[in-house]
Amino acid sequence: MVARNSDVTGAKDRELVITRVFDAPPSLVFKMWADPEHMKRWAAPRGFTVTHGEGEMHPGGHWRSCMRSPDGQDLWLSGVYREIVPDRKISFTHAWEDGKGRRGHETIVTITLEPLGRKTRLTLHQAVFDSVGSRDGHGGGWGESLDKLAEHLAEAISR
Repeated sequence: MVARNSDVTGAKDRELVITRVFDAPPSLVFKMWADPEHMKRWAAPRGFTVTHGEGEMHPGGHWRSCMRSPDGQDLWLSGVYREIVPDRKISFTHAWEDGKGRRGHETIVTITLEPLGRKTRLTLHQAVFDSVGSRDGHGGGWGESLDKLAEHLAEAISR
């Protein structure tokens, strides 16, 4: 059997990279990732709520979260922190859990923060997905979450 082009994807096709510039310093952007109370406000697509969030933000520390969909479905995900550089970098594994707490395909998410005067360039890199469809789904979810992060940062700065 000959594989068709649509059946073959390389690792580069299964990587997600999103870059955003936030009107906030790296220390505040980092805090939004490090504080579970802040993450509950922005770390899910629009219409979803974060009902549970816990973690030990240090290399080797575990994290676990639950997002509730608009129709009431609980979606659990978890991982392990790999690298933390305050105000500069956060790297962690990411996997969805099934109804019995078993983890599925694991990806690595790396967040880098670069100061740009009073602003921050955030680059999110997640790889390697098991499919292009999974990559695209995560891209939509992260995109909406980062939009919400920008809104939350604006609220935090205006206080």
